[in-house]
Amino acid sequence: MLKAVILIGGPQKGTRFRPLSFEVPKPLFPVAGVPMIQHHIEACAQVPGMQEILLIGFYQPDEPLTRFLEAAQQEFNLPVRYLQEFAPLGTGGGLYHFRDQILAGGPEAFFVLNADVCSDFPLSAMLAAHRHQPHPFLLLGTTANRTQSLNYGCIVENPQTHEVLHYVEKPSTFVSDIINCGIYLFSPEALKPLRDVFQRNQQDGQLEDSSGLWRGAGTIRLEQDVFSALAGQGQIYVHLTDGIWSQIKSAGSALYASRLYLGQYQLTHPERLAKHYMGGPRIRGTHPAPIPHLCPPPQPPLPSEPWLLTSHAEVKLQSLLSLNEIWFGIFVSRSSLLLLGNVYIHPTAKVAPSAVLGPNVSIGEGVTVGEGVRLRESIVLHGATLQEHTCVLHSIVGWGSSVGRWARVEGTPNDPNPNDPRAHMDSESLFKDGKLLPAITILGCRVRIPAEVLILNSIVLPHKELSRSFTNQIIL
Repeated sequence: MLKAVILIGGPQKGTRFRPLSFEVPKPLFPVAGVPMIQHHIEACAQVPGMQEILLIGFYQPDEPLTRFLEAAQQEFNLPVRYLQEFAPLGTGGGLYHFRDQILAGGPEAFFVLNADVCSDFPLSAMLAAHRHQPHPFLLLGTTANRTQSLNYGCIVENPQTHEVLHYVEKPSTFVSDIINCGIYLFSPEALKPLRDVFQRNQQDGQLEDSSGLWRGAGTIRLEQDVFSALAGQGQIYVHLTDGIWSQIKSAGSALYASRLYLGQYQLTHPERLAKHYMGGPRIRGTHPAPIPHLCPPPQPPLPSEPWLLTSHAEVKLQSLLSLNEIWFGIFVSRSSLLLLGNVYIHPTAKVAPSAVLGPNVSIGEGVTVGEGVRLRESIVLHGATLQEHTCVLHSIVGWGSSVGRWARVEGTPNDPNPNDPRAHMDSESLFKDGKLLPAITILGCRVRIPAEVLILNSIVLPHKELSRSFTNQIIL
């Protein structure tokens, strides 16, 4: 028997996720078409012997969270319960506080997953490693480059036994290129060190952490209070993965996580990906696949995206090609394309046939996409409207927002270095030297963008109605 615990935090966290976290709790924000923590629950439900999934956090059990829990229980046929902390208790305090619920029924082990990570969740491989060599703590680790490793918990392992010899959370100097993924497998014995930390905190009275905030005895930090203290004592081991992994700390990292999950859907949920069909929107994948025997010989190079061009001659070219497609300089009839682009479209969304989507686009419930719209590397949330011929690139369009005709909403991605296989998303900072750094564009809830304007590298807070173009600004 197995259980899983998902640590979802609380409203005092996720400030870097604003303004998106104003409308829904961060763990329920849609990533690749489904709430962020649904990816965790799906992975846990696929592990044989999983009996219950517990969510621990400090959010109020409001209607969206309650509705999500009910839907998850029905979909996965598993008990999915939310346990609310009486105060923010850190990454380990909730585990100790709810230890009786976690250990009820006598599970052989339980997974612990942070909600703000994106991964392919190799839980079955972790379970096999644990059963082969049982230990109280098993951490999932991956590799990072020397510079970025300083932003994570760093693990020094014994390469033969994979025991964690040394653990440092966000070191000031290089320690190791193996980092903590925030995904664990604990045996019931793992709660004993948490009890020891709790009792020590009680004896010491009120403690002051590095941020200057007072915390009570119930606050336990897994990384600093447990992993660092027990490293090298034969209790903590690491399981390395080379699969997809990223943190989801900011809106930009949510967009990157959406890309990773959409790519993963090719293997795990191909039914969620929109498919190209005659009379439907054109879906651009990262690897278009024209049928060779139907393609004419290569012609002189033409723009790969004529719908983004703006001169009168180019607009005329676009109208002439409305029933066809251009791929890398090759003119191909739309009927001769077989595409599976990384695009998610909610069944209730209305997408015009002449829209061009992808790669890496997620379109939410009740969204309207007008004629000639171009969408790439973007998330469009519930009830938004993109009017005719709008262009949305590297952006998140908020709930119920509207983008006027011929408007352009564009951001600048902060993707990992594609030439470094160990690179991850950098911790994003909005400002540098007093200036707003270029980043993805975010439109908050119910924002109105007029026709024929440019919104570039900007953040628009909810319920704003703009009247002109903006570049590199936060619009309050």
